[in-house]
Amino acid sequence: MTSRLTEPSVSPLGDAAKPPVADRAAFQAELDRLRAREKAHTREGDAIAAVRRRLPMVKVDPQTPLIGADGPVPLIDLFAGRSQLIAYYHMWHSGRPAAEQCEGCTFSTSHVTELAYLHSRDVSYAVLAAGPYEEASRYRDFMGYPVPWYSVPQDSVDRLIAGRHFGILACYLRDGDQVFETYWTTGRGNEAMAPSYGLLDRTVYGRQEDWEDSPEGWPQRWGSKGGQFQLDGRPTAQWPRLQAGRDDDLGPLPGV
Repeated sequence: MTSRLTEPSVSPLGDAAKPPVADRAAFQAELDRLRAREKAHTREGDAIAAVRRRLPMVKVDPQTPLIGADGPVPLIDLFAGRSQLIAYYHMWHSGRPAAEQCEGCTFSTSHVTELAYLHSRDVSYAVLAAGPYEEASRYRDFMGYPVPWYSVPQDSVDRLIAGRHFGILACYLRDGDQVFETYWTTGRGNEAMAPSYGLLDRTVYGRQEDWEDSPEGWPQRWGSKGGQFQLDGRPTAQWPRLQAGRDDDLGPLPGV
C-alpha cells in the first residue's frame, strides 16, 4: 500500500520578468490587433477540419480482438452501438511501476473525463493500452479514469497500429458490421485532448517550456522531451492521487 505523499511544490513566479503596464485603452488596442489574428487562426482551423472530414478511409478488421474487463472483445463492440469511435492508444511499459509509466500518455488521458458530449454526437471513446490488461486496468483504477479501457494483445497490434506506434489518437466509423479508420494523429496533434495547454497558451507566461518564443526573462522551466509532464520523477497527474492516499501498486513484476 502506497503511503499518503505530499505533492511536490513548484517555485512561484513572483520574481519573473513581467509585461509593461499600460492603461485600459492601450491594452485593448493591442488585444484587438491580436484578436484579428486569433479569428484568422480559428477560421483556418475550421478549414482544416473541413478537409479532415473529406479524407478517404481505410478498412479495419472489425473482429480485431482486444481485452476488456470480461475478457476478449472485438473492436466493433467498442462502438457500443454508436457509429463512430475515438480511440487513444496509450503507451505501456510492462512490468514497470506506475511512476515509470508514460508521462505524455498520462497527461493526455487525464484530461478526458466527460463523454456525454461525444455520446450526444453518436461517438464512443476508449483507451487502448499496449500492456497486459491486469496492469493497465490497475493503473486506470489508480488514476481514477472513468472512460472505457482495453488492452491490445500482441497479435492485434499490427492490425491496428499498422507500422505506427502507441501514443496515437485514431478515429473510426462503423458502417453496419464494417469498421473504417478515418483519421489519426500523434505528437502535438494529441493536444486536442488536453485543454490545460490551450489554457496555458492564454496566460502571460505560456507553457513555460524552453522551445517557446517568449520575451527575455520569461520563465522557461520545462523541456520538451517528457519532463514537461512530470514532477519529481513521475507523471504530474499521479501526485493528487497519491496525496489522496490511493495505491499505485500495479502488481508483481513478471517473473517475481
